[in-house]
Amino acid sequence: MQILDRIMTLLEKAGAERYGGEGVSQLEHALQCAMHAERTGASPELITACLLHDIGHLVGDGDEGQVERGIDAEHEELAADWLQRHFSAAVVEPVRLHVEAKRYLCQAESHYWAGLSKGSQMSLEVQGGIYSDVEAAEFIAQPYARDAVMLRRWDDAAKTPKLKTPDLAHYRPIVAAAMKAPA
Repeated sequence: MQILDRIMTLLEKAGAERYGGEGVSQLEHALQCAMHAERTGASPELITACLLHDIGHLVGDGDEGQVERGIDAEHEELAADWLQRHFSAAVVEPVRLHVEAKRYLCQAESHYWAGLSKGSQMSLEVQGGIYSDVEAAEFIAQPYARDAVMLRRWDDAAKTPKLKTPDLAHYRPIVAAAMKAPA
């Protein structure tokens, strides 16, 4: 369970770090996203994806301030690459696709963009902008795209300062249940 300990430590250390320009920390954001998924009866895999969807901000060299400089750090790819040795596609692919889900939702729902936080609106531009009709159709046809859309909605809702959530220890057995069996 060494990787599980590493994941929990990364999230704990992120507890005090701001989440971009949002009013919550990285840990608060992760816990809120996972809580929203859990409350709807999502699978352990999708709850885990929600908890870990932004871990790419924490495993690389750090990407704070890159969006403001017009750089896409591709945190979703870093996260998915980092997670794929230990989790199935049911965890990894929604994580990998959650940025594309934002691009999709902006195209599919005319009101969606206006509901995004300022930080999400700004990052959308460096992440490729709103999908065309063709790009949106190709995105939603992919495996796990619908899970990524649900993750994205919970991600957007997970930015409420001081929202009461279960603590990180609550999610440890859920993450453990979602992990691949050791080879």
